[in-house]
Amino acid sequence: MGIVQVAITLVIIMLLVKPVGSYLVKVFGSEKTKLDRVFGPFERLIYRTIGVREDESMGWKKYLGAMLVTNFVMLLMIYATFRLQKYLPLNPDNIDNVPPTLAFNTAISFITNTNWQAYSGENTLSYLSQMIAITFPMFTSAATGFALAIAFIRGLIGRQDNLGNYFVDITRSITRVFLPLSFIVALFLVFQGIPQTIAGAVDATTIEGATQTITRGLVASLESIKHLGTNGGGWFGTNAAHPFENPTPLTNLVHILSMMLLPTALVYAFGVMIRNKKQGWTVFTAMGIIFLVMLITVFVAEFKGTPALQALGIHGNMEGKEVRFGLSESALFTTATTAATTGTVNNMHESLTPMGGFVPLAEMMLNNVYGGKGVGLLNGLMYVILSVFICGLMVGRTPEFLGKKIEGKEIKLASIALLIHPVLILVPTAIALMRPESVTSISSSGFHGLTEVLYNFTSGAANNGSAFAGMSANTNFYNMSIGLVMLFGRYISIICMLAIAGSLATKRVVPVSTGTLRTDTTLFTGILIMIIVLVGALTFFPAVALGPIAEQLGMLH
Repeated sequence: MGIVQVAITLVIIMLLVKPVGSYLVKVFGSEKTKLDRVFGPFERLIYRTIGVREDESMGWKKYLGAMLVTNFVMLLMIYATFRLQKYLPLNPDNIDNVPPTLAFNTAISFITNTNWQAYSGENTLSYLSQMIAITFPMFTSAATGFALAIAFIRGLIGRQDNLGNYFVDITRSITRVFLPLSFIVALFLVFQGIPQTIAGAVDATTIEGATQTITRGLVASLESIKHLGTNGGGWFGTNAAHPFENPTPLTNLVHILSMMLLPTALVYAFGVMIRNKKQGWTVFTAMGIIFLVMLITVFVAEFKGTPALQALGIHGNMEGKEVRFGLSESALFTTATTAATTGTVNNMHESLTPMGGFVPLAEMMLNNVYGGKGVGLLNGLMYVILSVFICGLMVGRTPEFLGKKIEGKEIKLASIALLIHPVLILVPTAIALMRPESVTSISSSGFHGLTEVLYNFTSGAANNGSAFAGMSANTNFYNMSIGLVMLFGRYISIICMLAIAGSLATKRVVPVSTGTLRTDTTLFTGILIMIIVLVGALTFFPAVALGPIAEQLGMLH
């Protein structure tokens, strides 16, 4: 039954890829549709309010500048909301201000689409903070990633340095994609029993006669954009394992579909926009194969369980999982949330078997298995460029992608984007393990303790946000270090990829010849997978060998 449940979910995702991808092409291609009558007036009002001309184009530097300035201003607004929340309205439970380093960490977390939480939302944030500083950037950070991916695609097929208009792209992302979908999903979640109220906590009498305080709030609206925007931050500390965030198998299914819907559809939209659907399916297939391998790995590992449990006649590892979802839906959720860099969890990754925990860790290290809004596609195309370059070296020909020559400038920028990821993971992990006061935050000893630290920095660098929650990360060191990792992990690679787009946009198209490497074939799909796996293994294998792999071998022994 578990296999059937997983299969049905994957089939539904595949059925939605093409129609949703086609809709995205119309949204960002500014094609005339019947929905213009619905969304057009609101969008034109927004453009007039902020002083933007809809037909104004931007080169890559102007596009990047607009993105960085707006993100910085929103970052300051979010930080100020956290630091002043006890003086602001919509605080029925009288929650105090967020401490400075935690506010710094959380503000960066949500503006970068990471949604890492070193706190329990129901105890730390007011309703206003949950709406203004949490739900609002869930929309804008997701829309920013979408806009950047579309701008990069325009650079690939463009004839001049014109990546579109950032303000138009981010506006259309919100008005035509995220808001409508979030409204529909939120209504369904309310129907399934998820709270949506501005009333404060209530006291209830338990069966034993004790008094229990039950926190509630605007949960359904947050949950919808949390998953559709691959954000991940939960209203409650236990995230989507909490019955108020994920009460039924149906809500669990909707959460998974929401996470995977737009990242997969965007890859299909890429193929349509470059007028080469085979190229889009090549990238989609490479990502899909890696996804399936990861899913099978965690599925088998959790169903097999541990030797100690098997000796007691217990099959399967249910520690840290909800019985209303079971092993199969927990395994699929684990794979989806780190493939789509969402970070939401319906089970505790800390409690997975060593190889089960290896899967989300590996997906975040590779950071291109569909990925979050837009950024996953950018990372996938970065590996395509590197694969084309390596193949070009092997045959002694200047590499080309979509008719544009890949030269030294593009490879240098791609290398920076590629290398910054492991640097931001491995260096802070090493520093944390050398500091006695940082080691005291680790709840486990040995290999598992190393994995806790490695996982959390990997989650920050990959803009994922899930955690090996056994580690106490709400300290000054971890708040500051993971905050900086999230900041650099998001923006350095984006800057490099937009620079590549600007460079490629001005290059002339080279006619296809007999020596041109086809990048839309089954052979290239295999090459792309091999390059991704080899680069990931060469970069991270020593670290994971000391963590989950060593723990797995020790468990078997």
